[in-house]
Amino acid sequence: MGFSIRAFSLHLSILIISSLLIQTTISVDPLFNICSTSQNYTAKSPYEINLNKLLSDLNSKTPPTGFGLGSSGRFPNRAYGLSLCRGDVSTKDCRACLVNASTQITKRCPNDRGAIIWYDNCYLKYLDNDFLGKIDTQNRFYMWNLNNVSINPEIFNQKTRDLLSKLSENAIETMKMFANGEVEVGVGGEYAKIYGMVQCSRDLSRVDCKKCVDDAISELPRCCGGKQGGRVVGGSCNIRYETYPFLNL
Repeated sequence: MGFSIRAFSLHLSILIISSLLIQTTISVDPLFNICSTSQNYTAKSPYEINLNKLLSDLNSKTPPTGFGLGSSGRFPNRAYGLSLCRGDVSTKDCRACLVNASTQITKRCPNDRGAIIWYDNCYLKYLDNDFLGKIDTQNRFYMWNLNNVSINPEIFNQKTRDLLSKLSENAIETMKMFANGEVEVGVGGEYAKIYGMVQCSRDLSRVDCKKCVDDAISELPRCCGGKQGGRVVGGSCNIRYETYPFLNL
């Protein structure tokens, strides 16, 4: 299935990338990654030792619940990190995704003191300052289906936003801060079903989760208006809709 992807990070001023992405059911390649360019660490330095311990800890403690956060070391070489698996992903698939993520993030961002990597099933983030419990407004990317909807796009877009807004209300009431649902839309003899999902990182408060998701929904016109599928993916929350089921439920 053809998709397009665009991303930006305020760590890197403004970064806009456009390309074609072939989406598969299971992929070992990340959807996207961002490396911080602010500072680097050297091999076998205290920061690298702390980072390796942090990644190992996250790999071991995240799969049972789908979420992990923590830190390792002391200032100024303390590493902070979190990992999150998609709410429908099994413990086994969560573990496999995180092992791959922790390997790839250090390969793709060698010696960077901050990085984030996203996969379909999980994402992993680390930094040399405490970001836990704060909305990440600096790392975000979009993906969208190259095909347009066949029904009235304005009605389709509004139904999509309504569904995702409802799901954001549901997500903040759950332990996983994850919700999914579907809605039917029919216009002038044309018919479609919209499947949606929202998820927040569990270090956020309910208020901040709702704010993060609402901000993501407001970004949909920039990428995905009238498209058969789309995502807004960030460092603290993500949303997705499709005209086909895409979760393991």
